Amino acid sequence: MTPAANGSIIGDDGLARPAWASVDPMLRDYYDNEWGLPVRDERGLYERISLEAFQAGLSWATILRKRPAFRAAFSDFHPETVAAFTEADVERLMLDAGIVRNRLKIQAAITNARATLALRDDGGLVDFVWRFQPTSTPEPASLDQVPTTSAESVALSKALRKKGFAFVGPTTMFALMEAIGMVDTHLLDSHRRGTSGVWPR
Repeated sequence: MTPAANGSIIGDDGLARPAWASVDPMLRDYYDNEWGLPVRDERGLYERISLEAFQAGLSWATILRKRPAFRAAFSDFHPETVAAFTEADVERLMLDAGIVRNRLKIQAAITNARATLALRDDGGLVDFVWRFQPTSTPEPASLDQVPTTSAESVALSKALRKKGFAFVGPTTMFALMEAIGMVDTHLLDSHRRGTSGVWPR
């Protein structure tokens, strides 16, 4: 691997990626095949919101490694099923070593499932979140040019909180917007730049 001029790393396959996606095979696969691609289904978006909330204060690699266990613990993030979880389920999950055992985050996942169901009367979670897509996207040449919040992520955070969601702060929501393609923060020389179909190269 060799550094590119503007901060990306050229892999052994000749493709440019940011440093965080250049070493760990799991992160590289996630970067190449999932991160930044549009998510426009309710279950998928609820899962991303849940995982971003669990990630707060931790590394994304930790969450990604635990993703299969999260999916098993939270019934594949099926909103109706999680919305019906009780305090007994919270206690069960607190004993699950495969996930992040943080009571507030577990309770937030349940709260957010219920809020997701309630949003169906207001057009649904997908339409609600995608309303906050900005009119332009960052064009970072290096990682230090990638923002961590935006006016839109602040507005999305406030709107979701009003709808009863928890653990949806502006930084967490900007990370969500990056992950689901609402903004394109791939570095300008990345082989993934502009591949979402949402933004041009």
